[in-house]
Order: sequence, then C-alpha cells, then structure tokens
Amino acid sequence: MRVMCAAMLLLGPAALAGCGEQEVTSLPPVVEQAGERVRAARCRFALPDPVAGAAARAALEADLRRYVAARPGRVVFAARDLATGVRLGQDEHRHDMITASGAKVDILTALMLLRSTLDATEQDLATRMITESDNFAADALWWRVGAGDGMSAFYRRIGLHETAPGAGRYWGGTTTSPADRLRLLALLANGGKGLTPADRRLVLGLMSHVQADQAWGVSAAARPGDHVALKNGWTPRPFIHNTWAVTSYGRITGPGRDLLLSVQTDQQAGEGQGIETIEGLARMIGGRLAGLTPVRTLSCPAGATP
Repeated sequence: MRVMCAAMLLLGPAALAGCGEQEVTSLPPVVEQAGERVRAARCRFALPDPVAGAAARAALEADLRRYVAARPGRVVFAARDLATGVRLGQDEHRHDMITASGAKVDILTALMLLRSTLDATEQDLATRMITESDNFAADALWWRVGAGDGMSAFYRRIGLHETAPGAGRYWGGTTTSPADRLRLLALLANGGKGLTPADRRLVLGLMSHVQADQAWGVSAAARPGDHVALKNGWTPRPFIHNTWAVTSYGRITGPGRDLLLSVQTDQQAGEGQGIETIEGLARMIGGRLAGLTPVRTLSCPAGATP
C-alpha cells in the first residue's frame, strides 16, 4: 500500500522537503467503523536528518585528517558521490604529483575524441594499456594522440586545468590533482565534451576489467556487490630519494551510491606502503559514506489523511 504525505503540511515548511509517496512500513491497525472491521492506514514518511549528517561528517573529516597526518609521505585525495552530492577532500587541488600509469585513461579518452571508432590495432593497444597497464601499448598510443602537445589540447578541451602532460615521451610524468581526476571520472560517468555513450562504455568497461593483481586501491571503498572501475599508477622515483609515487582513482557504483574517488601519494618508501595508505583511506570513506546522509522515519500527525 502507498500513501501520500499531504499530512506533512501540518508539520510546517521544513517537512515539505520530504513530501512524496511513501511506503507504508507496517500493517495498519484494525479499527471499528459503522460496525465493520476495517484497516486504517498507518502513515509514515522519511526526512533527511541534517543534524546527524553534519555530526557524522565532522567526525569523518577529523578522522581522515588524523589518518593522513599519520601516514608517511604526501597524501592528497578527493571524493564525490554523484548520487547524494557529498564531497570530501584534502589538498585536492594540489597538482605537482605525478600520475604514473594513471595517465593511461587520459591517453585513451583523448584518442576516443580523435576517432569515430578505433581500428583493430588501437583496440588491442587500448585493452592492453588499461587492463594490463602495458607500457609499450601506452607508448604507441601516446604518439597517436600527439604526445604532450596533443594531450595539452585535450586537457584544455575537457577543462582539466590542473593537469599537465609529461615531457617528451614520458607520459608517466603527467602531473595532476585529485580534483582533476574527479572531473575526468565525472565526464566518463555523465558524458559531454564530445564523448559518445559508446566512448564512455569502452573506457569504463576496460577500467572495470583490470587484471586482479592491479585491482587494489580505491576499490577498498566498495561494498559487497558494488561495481568498480579504476586505474592505478605506481612507479619508483630514484631521483626523489629512491621513493615511490602510488596513485589510484575510480568509480564505485551500487545501490544509492555513485562514488568518484581519487587518492594520490608520493615520497613513499615502497609500492606497498602507498597501497596501504590508499586502501586505508578508501575503506574509511566507503564504510562511512552512507552515514553522511541519514534519514529518520516519522509517523504522520494524528488525524492526517493518507
């Protein structure tokens, strides 16, 4: 049975935001009417709980700050849930950290804007570049999109103003920000800037099928049954005190959730240390995201008509 929340008018303007058809959550009580036993609908409705949401957000942000401060090296991140509008981040506009293999999604997306369709060779190169993180495939496609000049034009076209291509043949030296990673993910999720639905399906589809040993990172934010599309980057940096840069960004979708998440680290002692940092942060965000938009269920006022 469904009931209308017209009775919410009795609660005042603030309650009207939750108006709409609501499911009756339990069997209505039996009452007597003109000598007959009939069921009276029990009216219930759900409203956002901004006070509880603000408290949960403040607690999560404090915990994220403590977590990042306790981790080695530099750590920056950004998160946005397209389903709820929730945004989180720390130093998300910092753009002097390299993407390493994270730039491979950029290369493929740029290629899609240059081609009405990929030929068989390009399809094979794209598949190996994303799903296996094949560097030779990335080298080949880097030149096909025009290397640094072509990628600079691509970044201007789609509005990634905090991303710059690596010099010469070094696509792995591309620098970016978590905010720009989310802009790219949002473009792949929602379309625009000339990307067709087929283009977006191809890119996100390949990101959904990275080989198992490369599926670490922001996937730690996923709940059981969620769908993950991601790309990770990792590289030693011998000229930066023999440290590592480790990055992960992607889209996690499921019931009530369409989460875009990017975490970038550098000055890490090793690849494993960077992965541990990324997954710890992603797990914290994924596990507590629903608590940032809580709702409370109320009964309609006495005398309200369902």
